[in-house]
Amino acid sequence: MKPSRWSPLFNFYSRLPGVSLYSTTAKSPPSTSHRTHWKGTLNRLYGRISKIADPKAPIHPILDQWIQQGRPVDKVGLVFMIKELKHFKRFDNALQSVRLDLIAKVHGVEQAESYFDNIPIQLKSLGVYLALLNCYAHAKLVEKAEATMQKIRDLGLARTSLAYNNLLNLYYQTGKRDKLDALVNEMEEKRIQCNKFTYGILLSAYAAASDFEAVEKILAQWESHPDCRLDWINYAVVANVYIKAGNEDKALAMLKKSEELIPSSERRREAYEHLVPQYAALGKKDNVVRLWELYKGQMKVYNKGYRIMITSLLKIGDSESAEKIFEEWESQQSVYDVRIPNHLIAAYARKGLLDKAEAIIERVILKGAKPDAKSWYSLAKVHLDHDQTEKAVELTRKALLAVQPGWKTNKDVWAACLNYLIKKPDPEGAKEYIKLLTDKNVITVITQERLLNKINKADSNSVTAGEMEGDGLNGDEEASEVSEVEVRSGGES
Repeated sequence: MKPSRWSPLFNFYSRLPGVSLYSTTAKSPPSTSHRTHWKGTLNRLYGRISKIADPKAPIHPILDQWIQQGRPVDKVGLVFMIKELKHFKRFDNALQSVRLDLIAKVHGVEQAESYFDNIPIQLKSLGVYLALLNCYAHAKLVEKAEATMQKIRDLGLARTSLAYNNLLNLYYQTGKRDKLDALVNEMEEKRIQCNKFTYGILLSAYAAASDFEAVEKILAQWESHPDCRLDWINYAVVANVYIKAGNEDKALAMLKKSEELIPSSERRREAYEHLVPQYAALGKKDNVVRLWELYKGQMKVYNKGYRIMITSLLKIGDSESAEKIFEEWESQQSVYDVRIPNHLIAAYARKGLLDKAEAIIERVILKGAKPDAKSWYSLAKVHLDHDQTEKAVELTRKALLAVQPGWKTNKDVWAACLNYLIKKPDPEGAKEYIKLLTDKNVITVITQERLLNKINKADSNSVTAGEMEGDGLNGDEEASEVSEVEVRSGGES
């Protein structure tokens, strides 16, 4: 489990004068508001938190969402925010919930449970119980989460959607649709109003199940709710359901609604980078180009944006336009990202366009950049298609030397090159090639031994890709950037 970026902050501010995790008042209240020195994102984060009417409500969902959106906050900024909140005597118990959440992320659930047990009973508010429930939900501990939820019910605290959202999301994440539906029914029976996070979770759950009827029902409820504004991502999630189902008209209608919400969004960059590939999945080049021009006209486009645009055009089959975008990127980039030309190299490799693939590699080298494993591997595939196996072997060796941990690819090219060395015959070269595959974790030691035994048998002169499968790297990384929209809970405040 990755440590939370909030974890160092408690060590920092817990030692500061006037900041206590337990007191409801600061030792020396500030004479002027700290907010006068705040700028930009810190003010927006404070604005989201301060909108909560209940001073004992948990703030960790807001902090989690802030982090998920890739938004920064430094140590000093958070300290000032906490002192500001304490100056107005707010969120005393909420700080307990944040700390509980941090302990679970850094030290594990058992430590969080121990911390929870030692919290004085008078400080065990709904926010603290929800933080414990959140810990169990993140760890996907369904039974413990359900027991905590039952405790919340027994204490009479399950009165708002806050008490249900974590468990709903856990059921969605673990595929327990029956339990999710039962919890929704409970909310309806108790007349507990959904908030935007509830709607977001349910929309994502029904979308993942391709339950069109439920998706349309929850979307209609959300649109009719006067206090729950939808975000562009919510319509994009629904659009993705229709894209997968091949319902172009409904998908385009959802994308249109999503676009209409971009100007008011704090995440416009993310919106453009989501919607461009969705239009590409529908084959709508005009919309891809139109949105790209809007994106460039409103803000600087970084490497990720160029990757998405190039892969979107390649998805449509327009490699000529993709290469023009690549040239535009080359003329503007300050940090060379080899993943961008790799998309073109791979596309040309799939089409068997050897000259074009090699030309891109040469451009990368001329720019002073280093082709990576995927660059050489894609080029090797083209040479294999042109029956230039000797060259392919050379290129795959370069690919193996450049392999980084976690890179995945299929075994067909490796098997073809190994077979070439076996049949040549070059047994020593084949053994050296197998060792290199093992050293780079492309095949396991067990697979290595099996292959070496096979080579040592005089009647064995070929290896299949299936024989190279094991616990090493499997699958094919030739995946497009045109991926499904990430399902999120709720939208922006």
